[in-house]
Amino acid sequence: MASNTRRDFVKQATLGTAALLAGSPPRVLGASDRVRVGMIGVGGRGQELLKQLQAVPNAELVAIADAYRRRHDEAKQMAAGIQTFDDHRRLLDLKDLDAVIVATPLHLHARHFLDTLAAGKDLYCEKTMTWSLPEAEQCLAAAKKSERIVQVGLQHESSGALADARKWISQGLVGKVTQVEAWMSRNTPHGKGQWVRPVPSDCTAENVSWKAFLDNRPERAFDPYKFINWRLFWEFSGGNVTENMVHQIAWIMSALELPLPVAATMSGGVFSEKDGREVPDTIVATLEFPEKTVTWQSTFSNNRYGLGERFLGSDGTIEHVAGASDMVTGKSEEVTHYYPEKINRPNGASLTGETPDQDHMANWIECVRRRHIPNAPVEIGYRSAVAAHMANLAYRRKQRVTLEAAQQVHPEF
Repeated sequence: MASNTRRDFVKQATLGTAALLAGSPPRVLGASDRVRVGMIGVGGRGQELLKQLQAVPNAELVAIADAYRRRHDEAKQMAAGIQTFDDHRRLLDLKDLDAVIVATPLHLHARHFLDTLAAGKDLYCEKTMTWSLPEAEQCLAAAKKSERIVQVGLQHESSGALADARKWISQGLVGKVTQVEAWMSRNTPHGKGQWVRPVPSDCTAENVSWKAFLDNRPERAFDPYKFINWRLFWEFSGGNVTENMVHQIAWIMSALELPLPVAATMSGGVFSEKDGREVPDTIVATLEFPEKTVTWQSTFSNNRYGLGERFLGSDGTIEHVAGASDMVTGKSEEVTHYYPEKINRPNGASLTGETPDQDHMANWIECVRRRHIPNAPVEIGYRSAVAAHMANLAYRRKQRVTLEAAQQVHPEF
């Protein structure tokens, strides 16, 4: 069972959110007003989002918060004149802040999600929305009670490929879909495991707010390796399921308008590099839905096929492939195709997707300004998070896990 401290945090944060949201309406923004944005977490992923924000017209980064002092200096080099904080609560106290981007390690998402809503700010929360299923429930409830705009960092939700797939499905070109196949593959040089990063010399107890990083997990001496390489450990991460599968399962769930999974199974292990990681690098996951199964395979030992999805329908197939290497040129490509099943659509023609991608960050900023629903709202963040947590729970328990069983689990740190 999870510690009472952790469960108490989630309950108290949710109650605090509900109480504070009632009297703090969002600032009304004109067409030329800058959306003033803060960021919590400006590591590797956060800095990528910072660049994306800087490319959006009439959006301005005004402050960042990070537990690691090194990130303060890096962010200042990218955005001169910003305020910097060790404690995210000081950032949230800024009265003229419209919105906040959360790009902290996964285990901190729920705290920063709930605190941001409680402070009356609109929110962009990196995927996966939460570290655990109970946190996903709490964050969904808090978002529904608020008037805040919430975008989850599921960038595939803004893709042209999703728009094309939805169109073909709604037109009846695919027929009844009973199975979806998805995959994601990567590779690294021998002896260099995926995600393993060197520890900078300044990553010391003096430069890191270790207690804030632990977030009520058991106290222990500062561990710079785990602080930098948190993705490798269950205590802070959901592994490749929450790093990559969640993007694709959200894409699939959105295209087919799927509910929560009925059950999940997952097998695999640490096969590619024996480097001390806990989370698996080789995975086969199956998610069960009413009259449908969705499988996802992944390896960190081969990147020939990149990532992709195939919707297998009675009347046709949708295939989306990104990052696969062309056998002749060696170049990677991204393409979405529809192929008719001639047995049921003898006169059907093959189609190629042409819809351009939208800018996921720009979509969020525009929705903050106009108070519209963004491309990846809290609902798809929630459903994709639940699917990811069910798959990981099935792997760790080595058994098929139903939705009802997963909802009763309070994960251990």
